[in-house]
Amino acid sequence: MNVLKTGNALKTLWLVFLVFLTAMAAQADDRGTPDEAKAMVQDAVNHVKEVGAEKAYEEFTTPGNKWHNKDIYLFCYRFDGTSLCHGANKALVGKNLIDLKSADGQPLIKNLIELASKKGSGWIDYKWTHPTTKKIEDKSSWVMRLPGSDALIGAGIYKQ
Repeated sequence: MNVLKTGNALKTLWLVFLVFLTAMAAQADDRGTPDEAKAMVQDAVNHVKEVGAEKAYEEFTTPGNKWHNKDIYLFCYRFDGTSLCHGANKALVGKNLIDLKSADGQPLIKNLIELASKKGSGWIDYKWTHPTTKKIEDKSSWVMRLPGSDALIGAGIYKQ
C-alpha cells in the first residue's frame, strides 16, 4: 500500500514539474531577445526615413502593430528629453522626461541621450517595470541616434 502511495506521489510531483516547465517555456516565448530589439530599432530608423518622423512616431506609439513584438516596444526622445513616441504609454508622448529615473535611481533619459549622442548607438542596462507582469525587472535597451536629427529611437528587452 505504501508503494502505491509513493508511486502516486511521484507521478503527481512529475506532473507538477512538467506543468512548471511548460509555463516557463511559454513565458520565455513572450519575451523579446536582444537581436529582436536591435532589429526593431534599425527597422524603425529606416521607417522614419521612408514615411517621415511624425507618421512613424504615431505608428510606433499605436499598439497592436509590427512595432510591438512580445514585450518589446519602441521609445523615442528628442535630445532635450521630450518623448516623441512610446509604445507602452501613449500618455508620455510630448512630455519632457529629462529627469526621469529608473527603478534603480539612474537618470534614465539623460543616460539614453548621452549614449546616443556620443556613441551613436549601444546598450544600456537599468531596472524598469515590465508592462505585463508589473514587476520591476532588469532591462537592457538598444538605442540609436536618428541620423540627421537630435533624437534617438530605442527598444528594450526584459532579462528575467
